[in-house]
Amino acid sequence: MRRRTAPNLKLAEQAALLYLLCSMDQSDHAPEPAPLQRGRKIIHIDMDAFYASVEQRDDPSLRGKPVAVGGTRERGVVAAASYEARKYGVRSAMASALARRQCPDLVFVRPRFDVYKEVSRQILAIFADYTDLIEPLSLDEAYLDVTRNYQGLATASSVARAIRARIYDETGLTASAGVSYNKFIAKLASDQNKPDGLCVIRPDQGADFVARLPVARFHGVGPVTAQRMERLGIHSGADLRRCSREFLAQQFGKSGDYFYLASRGIDHRPVRPDRVRKSIGSENTFFQDLFAHDDLAAALLDSSETVARHALRTGKAGRTVSIKLRYADFRTLTRARTLAAPVSNAAQIAEIALALLAPLEPVEQGVRLLGVTLSSLDEGEEDLAVTAEQLALALE
Repeated sequence: MRRRTAPNLKLAEQAALLYLLCSMDQSDHAPEPAPLQRGRKIIHIDMDAFYASVEQRDDPSLRGKPVAVGGTRERGVVAAASYEARKYGVRSAMASALARRQCPDLVFVRPRFDVYKEVSRQILAIFADYTDLIEPLSLDEAYLDVTRNYQGLATASSVARAIRARIYDETGLTASAGVSYNKFIAKLASDQNKPDGLCVIRPDQGADFVARLPVARFHGVGPVTAQRMERLGIHSGADLRRCSREFLAQQFGKSGDYFYLASRGIDHRPVRPDRVRKSIGSENTFFQDLFAHDDLAAALLDSSETVARHALRTGKAGRTVSIKLRYADFRTLTRARTLAAPVSNAAQIAEIALALLAPLEPVEQGVRLLGVTLSSLDEGEEDLAVTAEQLALALE
């Protein structure tokens, strides 16, 4: 006779313990549990349409109008769009010509990266009044670990409300916040009630919250991966959770373990205040090996666009473009080119990536993975000024 109750009881006890110890509304002054049982309180702050909102703040004539920060020329790119513009389908990294067709009344504004960086510094200073565990992801978003906070506020949601209020009072801009027990869910939550919203996902809600979301919402799932999951019948977090660890590793390589844990609401990554991004990369593992040039080129373009979107959000550009190619037998090649001036937009990155691919074609055998990385990123105040100028030019 098999025993069925013990495993379920253990899971129930773990869930109850996690709920009590890691609740986002648990007082920080509660009795201290055992160190290994102590939960984390993570906030993800994401400014609302940051670049466009700064422009609307500084120019009252733009308020209420569809605004795109970016260039208007034939090869221009939208760096950011106001919420009024988003109603027409205008999005960041969209070609300016397409954005204009979708919204004929769209107002284009040249980016002012020096201003955005100064506002970002103001916001980081506000964060620092509550915790020193701050991990900026770009000029307009960051993770904060507020398991302990300098102000002695009782709950993580109280900290998030206080920070959002101060951001508005001191900058005139709104921010959305996700509050949860790990970085993965906090980031998803910050997008849940935008703009100017707050979403709290408690530990006992995490797995169910993830299960209801389309996988395309998951951080790390780009268009190519989303399409591949679609072909595998994986549409939601619940579908992903039904897949075995082995199956996901087989289909998605090292990302498979991440997807396995994420679909269960698990993310052990700490908030890293000392993190310095040295590169921006995107790669895709394919359901079927690629042979044809058009398929390889399409994959490189997709990765180049992903890299360019992040470069635009962070106000960075890089001098080295590299590609990574893995054959069906897992043999891996990398090729790189370093340039005299930094690049940041998708067209430039894709052009170099395709040039690096050309000598490898026709490919010896099927390609199972292909990726693009932008490195030698500009750092420091002197370099940042150059980057801003280069980005502004690229957007034109």
